[in-house]
Amino acid sequence: MIQFNKTLVTDDELPWEVVEPKIKRKIMSYNNDLMLVKVAFQEGGVGATHKHPHLQISYIASGIFEITIAGETKILKEGDVYFVPSDVLHGAVCIADGVLIDVFNPMREDFIKA
Repeated sequence: MIQFNKTLVTDDELPWEVVEPKIKRKIMSYNNDLMLVKVAFQEGGVGATHKHPHLQISYIASGIFEITIAGETKILKEGDVYFVPSDVLHGAVCIADGVLIDVFNPMREDFIKA
């Protein structure tokens, strides 16, 4: 069983993992209950519509994104936040290069097994 990953993390110690041609991520830290992931998008990158049992809250650190949650779409930019309840369809399209900070509860085991 996973206990914790790291308590003090510097960005430059973690490698990027390529998820899609225009999307990469860093799993910054986690324990069984919580995970923080930095996701960098290039313009045109698409986080395909999907759902998962985890709660998710995401902070737009930079860029502009078209976010769709449960059929509702809104343009969000730096400083904005979105919340995704468990098992709700959601997706993202990057309009201008940017970074999302995703927080999941519980942690995404599928991300560390990939």
